[in-house]
This record gives sequence, C-alpha cells and structure tokens, in this order.
Amino acid sequence: MTGRLKSVFRHIFARFAALERPHKRFVSVISDALFVLFSLWAAFSLRYETLFRFDAPAYWVLFAVTAGATIFLFARLGLYRAVIRYLSERALVTVLAGITGSALILIATAFVLQVAMPRSVPFLYGALAFLFVTGTRFSVRTVLNRPRHLSKMPVLIVGAGETGLQLASALSQGIEYRPVAFISLEPDNHSTTINALPVYDLGHARKAVHKHQAERILLAIDERAVVDRRQLLSDLEDLPVPVQTVPSVTELVTGQARISDVRDLAIDDLLGRDPVRYRNEEVAESLSGKVVMVTGAGGSIGSELCRQILRQEPAGLVLFEQSEFALYSTERELHTICENEELEIPIHPLLGSVTHRRRCECVMRGFGVNIVYHAAAYKHVPLVEQNVVEGVQNNVFGTWYAAESAIAAGVEQFVLISTDKAVRPTNVMGASKRLAELVLQGLARRQRHTVFSMVRFGNVLGSSGSVVPLFREQIRSGGPVTVTHPDITRYFMTIPEASQLVLQAGTMGEGGEVFVLDMGEPVRIADLARRMIHLMGLTEKSEDNPRGDIEVVFSGLRPGEKLYEELLIGDNPQGTAHPRIMKARESDMDWASLEELLEQLMLASRGFDCERVVELLRVAHTGYQPNDGVCDLVWRNGGDEVLHMSDGANVSETLRRIFE
Repeated sequence: MTGRLKSVFRHIFARFAALERPHKRFVSVISDALFVLFSLWAAFSLRYETLFRFDAPAYWVLFAVTAGATIFLFARLGLYRAVIRYLSERALVTVLAGITGSALILIATAFVLQVAMPRSVPFLYGALAFLFVTGTRFSVRTVLNRPRHLSKMPVLIVGAGETGLQLASALSQGIEYRPVAFISLEPDNHSTTINALPVYDLGHARKAVHKHQAERILLAIDERAVVDRRQLLSDLEDLPVPVQTVPSVTELVTGQARISDVRDLAIDDLLGRDPVRYRNEEVAESLSGKVVMVTGAGGSIGSELCRQILRQEPAGLVLFEQSEFALYSTERELHTICENEELEIPIHPLLGSVTHRRRCECVMRGFGVNIVYHAAAYKHVPLVEQNVVEGVQNNVFGTWYAAESAIAAGVEQFVLISTDKAVRPTNVMGASKRLAELVLQGLARRQRHTVFSMVRFGNVLGSSGSVVPLFREQIRSGGPVTVTHPDITRYFMTIPEASQLVLQAGTMGEGGEVFVLDMGEPVRIADLARRMIHLMGLTEKSEDNPRGDIEVVFSGLRPGEKLYEELLIGDNPQGTAHPRIMKARESDMDWASLEELLEQLMLASRGFDCERVVELLRVAHTGYQPNDGVCDLVWRNGGDEVLHMSDGANVSETLRRIFE
C-alpha cells in the first residue's frame, strides 16, 4: 500500500512539474485560496472548540474578502513569480508579510461587517495560514529537488567554522556537490549538528566517509585557525577518497574565485607547513611611491612579484619580459587587480631581453626606475645543461648587463633572484647563477650608489617546471609518476613565499649580501609523490600492493642533478631582523679578475666553445664541479666544429664547411 501511495504522489508531482508556468501559477493561486479559507475556518473552530457553522451571510462575505485580499497581496509581493524548485528562505518573509496584511484586512472587514469575531481568531488564522502556505511550498520544493539533490556528489567538509558553513551553503545551491557532514578539528563538536548536517571529529573521519558514502573531502579551514597542517594531511592521507580545497579569503575578496570553486590541494597544503610571513609595513614603506621594474615579469616568480608589488601602491610598475604572451597575460591580470581593488597605478608592459644592455638602460632611464627585481633567468637544470651557451648568456651576461644598466641609470636598489643550486653547483645552471651572484658582489664593491643584494631559495612549488604540476598531470593520466631517485631531497617554497622573501630582502640590503630563508627540513621527492597519490584518493602500485592505481618509477638522476641541495656555502650565517631570513657574505672576486673572466667567457660563448665555457665556470670561484661531460645538444651533434668564430668571415667559412 505504501509503495502504491509513493507511486501516486510521484505521478502527481511529475504531472505538476510538467505543467507550463501559467498553469502552475493557477494551481498555486487555487491552493493558496483553499488554505486561507481552511485556516480561517479552523481558527474559528479552535476558538469556539467546535466545528464552525456559517449561521450568518456576513461570514461568507468575510471569508471571501479575506481570501481575495490575501491572494492579491501575495501577487503584489511577487510570491507567484518565484520558481518553487529554487525557492529560498526569503520566501518566508514574503509569506509572513502577506499573511500579516491578510490578518489586518480580516480585522477591518469584521469591524465593517459587524461580525462577531474573538480577538484570538486573527492570530490563530495567521499562524495556520503561514504554516500551510509555506509548508506546502517547501515540501514541493524538497520533492522536486530530491532527485537532483541525490544525483550530486556527496562530500565531507573539513572545517566547521565560518569558511566551512559558507562552503556548505554554496554547494547546496550548486549542481555538482552535496555536503553530507562536517569534520571538525575540535573534538568537542563531535556528535553535534550544524545546518542539519552531522559533525564528526577528525578521529571519526573514516567512519563518516563510509557511513555517508562520501566521494570527496573538501578542506575549508578558516584562515586564522591554528592548524598542524602536516598532521592534518597525514590523518587524511589514508582515507580512500581524494582531498581538495577551496579558494583563500584573499582570492574571494579580490574576486579571483568563488567559495564553491573546488580545486586540488594548494601548494602550501602539500608542503605541510605554515607559509612564511613577511613584515608588510617595511615592504610597503620601501616600495610606496617608487617606480619598480621587474625583469622576467611573465614568469612564475616575476608575475607573483608584480602582484605583491602592485598592492604596495608604487608610483609605477615596469614589466620587462621577452615572451609576448607571458607579458600580455601578466599585464591583463594586473589591470584586473587594479580594477577590483580600485588602484590607479601606471603599468608599463615592455618587450625586451636582459641580454640587450642598451634596451635595459633606456627603459630604466626613460621611466625613472628606482628599484629593480631581476627575475629573468633560465632555471630548468636539464634544459640549461643541454643549452650551455644560451644559459650562460641569459643568466650571467643578462644579469651583468641589467646591473650595469641600473648603475648607469641611477637605480637605488637591485635585487637578484638566485637559487640554492648556486651552492657548490654540479650543473651549468647553478654555476651560471653563482657567477651572477659574484658579478653583483663585484659591482657592489666597485660602486656604492646602487645597492645590490641577492636572494637564494630552494625549489618553487607550482612554478613552470615544478614537480607538483608534473606529478598531478601524471596521476590524472593514470601514471606512472616519475621520480629521478628514491633518496633525492629538495628544499621547497611556494611562489608567494619566494616573492615575499625577495621583497623583504629589498628592504634589508646594504650591498653585496646573500639572503637565505630558513626553510626547515628538506622534503623527499618520492614522499611528496606518494602523498599526492594518496590525497587524490588513489593508492600506490607496488610489489606489496600490485592492485594499486599509480606506480612510482625511478628514472635516474638527470645530467647535472644532485641528490641533495644546500643553501649556504659557508657555515656561519648571520641573523637578520626577520626570524626566518639569514644573511651570508660569501667569498667573492675583485672586479678586475672578474671582468677578465667575463671577457674570456664572452669570447668562448660567442665562439660556441662549450668546453671552454664549462672550463671557465669551473675555474671561477663558483665551486662548480660538473658530474657529467658537456651535455649541450648542439655541441654533441657537430657543434664542436664551430670554434673560435671571432668574425663573420670565420663563421661563414666554418658553417659552409660543415654543411658541404
């Protein structure tokens, strides 16, 4: 019998849902009129404690006027324009206003018609009418939305604070996810309910996943909450569902994202530690009212530097980039930030290469640049190893030319973005960056007007060439995840952290210093890969678990790659005003010796003598100890024929001889 009733009701609601809009409104008007009449009759019956009888014609008029006036008020208030399937709680206010007006009209009509009506009847009538009118609408909405609601993916929300509540509300209105429970980080909240959803503590997360058949876990932790990220991820890592997160408060405020924009775990979540903070007041004071230039403005670090610099309200921002598309993308994003945050800061997008000295100097002079952040560099170890000359030209001579241009243009500060691979390098990229540091140290000793400083940090998670985007792509495509060596470790930073450190160094530099971030313990790359596999709801395929989803494959160290990276050459770092930033003044070269080395390096690179380039990097004070031979692709494919090209005639003759 119960099954037949359910079938009948489903058929009725299906017929109602299939009606056209005018017909649905007509049904709503008729049902509301009947509910109003019934509520008024029930109010009289409850008051008199007996079934009310219409013993006078005036009562018929009273009932008719009240019902007609109520329908008129509902129509004027827009109740019949609302789509029941998407009815919100604001409809309660609309119905309450209509019922209140209806009760007042009831009182006035009874007074005019001289009908005997106890004073409690309008209150009883209003309560009953409100209950019937709202109750039927929300019941119909629930029945109509139930199939769509059940078709959405069930998710657990980690975080029962303000962010978690906002996320649950947004997802309930969406079409993709259905929140089924909260996971609270406070044990006292266990076995309570929030917004009609059950709350579990973190220790019962696995039980909640199975009980509610959740297919995903969403992190929605309040930004100010004190959370042990490493322990939280460790607790969630073993659950059989993927873990994702929601945008930060900053992204929500600037309009870059919505609360319902679910995404893979943020980089700092994967890192498992709190991000490094910098003193915004000092940075703002150093940048406010200054014209700032960022070289390599379209890169990962360069573009983030531009975002953070823009919010310090400089007098102008010069974007210097050789990639047209990267420059266009960065400029467009920065203009959007200015519009959203109502900033009026001139942004100057300029195409150019730091290897063109006159172009750099003209730009700095033309815009009156006060501060330069030099982020332009080739940083991918294997690629630079296979393109030796271009790596040296861009990283060494590009830095030298940009620095000389800054001196000539009267720039106040010049900050170089360096790398931990510059410490006892085993590859051309690291050696070229260490030589770039030596160039700035030499220039800092040669003159005093422009303050040169360097910032050295580890791998940047999320940048182009970073392992995190690569691992994500490999996991989504079914694997395997490739790691070079089971014991390889790296220091890691996020892009915002690296950019913050660079800006902070600009406020502390006095000339020739190398600033280094205390980055804690290095991270094992294989462990990071396994954590990503587990947090994406998959299992590792191995000898112990042959039925796993994703296999981790070790491909071997690449040319020039080390197992371990270091941040300091010496052993006596000095502290700074920032608790997480250290300062090292490392061994350098006098400018005369350095200039002679640069001239020899220039001749070798122009002659495409890769062996000579590598040898000069080795004999310089870079600490370069290559663990492979020359890996340059052109050199290995006949480029060693092109030696000592001192003029165009020699170049033409050699090329003619090669291609004959």
